[in-house]
Amino acid sequence: MTKKNKEIELRDKILKGLEKVYEKLIEFKKEKKSELVIMKDGKIVRIKPE
Repeated sequence: MTKKNKEIELRDKILKGLEKVYEKLIEFKKEKKSELVIMKDGKIVRIKPE
């Protein structure tokens, strides 16, 4: 396996991990009925997960 392939594989694993964390965050926010704070167009926005 070349260095480039290892980097791509590592990147893919990191992205999959981030997706799982995001899903768990949304699930947690739904359980606690708390707002999710995000940045949209340079402004801080609070939204309720549904």
